[in-house]
Amino acid sequence: MADTEKITINLGPVDLGRIDVLVDQGLYSNRTDLIKTAIRNQLDKHDPVVRDFSLRRSFSLGVMTLSRSELERNLAEGKRVSLRVIGTLHILDDVTPELASQAIDSISVRGVFRAPLAVKKALTDRIKG
Repeated sequence: MADTEKITINLGPVDLGRIDVLVDQGLYSNRTDLIKTAIRNQLDKHDPVVRDFSLRRSFSLGVMTLSRSELERNLAEGKRVSLRVIGTLHILDDVTPELASQAIDSISVRGVFRAPLAVKKALTDRIKG
């Protein structure tokens, strides 16, 4: 599983030139280094907002991985799950679309949702923004 996701941003030529000057002056190793640093700084600055959101809406922060055995255990206990994740939700390949449909009530992910395509299709009506 990849530790990063690729995104695309559009910058004006002046901003891009300013970034290049900072890289040329040795403050950053490359454009990506500067952009990642700037994003981390903003995320750190606004961390209380993210934490408050996760607490108020019962979101887990980080990586959540679900396997067939976990979902089967929940069903055996008469439980269905509602998944709320800030980060990555990964439903493993051993989970069938039928099991996912039976065991999962809803999914809300702020970040990355990885699952077999058939599982994603089976849960389409339960995936919320």
